[in-house]
Amino acid sequence: MPTTDGHATNGTASPPQNVLGEDLQPCSRDPMTGFYRSGACETGPQDLGAHVVCAQMTEDFLRFTREQGNDLSTPRPQMNFPGLDAGDQWCLCAARWQEALEAGVAPPVVLEATHEQALEALDLEDLRSHAVEAE
Repeated sequence: MPTTDGHATNGTASPPQNVLGEDLQPCSRDPMTGFYRSGACETGPQDLGAHVVCAQMTEDFLRFTREQGNDLSTPRPQMNFPGLDAGDQWCLCAARWQEALEAGVAPPVVLEATHEQALEALDLEDLRSHAVEAE
């Protein structure tokens, strides 16, 4: 559940952590991302897809995910979704990032903005090998 400051609560007063064991940094506010549209890859019980990986979109990944049935390029204003372009940062489902990794099209990852829960499904070394600097 998001709090008034936009952070999802996990039953503690501490802020969410990233995969590096530090405070989770914002992923993108333009476009506004995150399951809770807070700009961060926060998660909670309602986020069944675990949108915890802050990734920088590439043409190859956008084409791949569209072919998998999840078109991230087409705007859907009724769903508060602007449509993404290469270079945009977005909170992805951990499972989709893993699928893209296995297909050879995993987009770059911002480790500082990737939620620690990503480590439940993904290998830190895989994430590190695709890391980019936070914007």
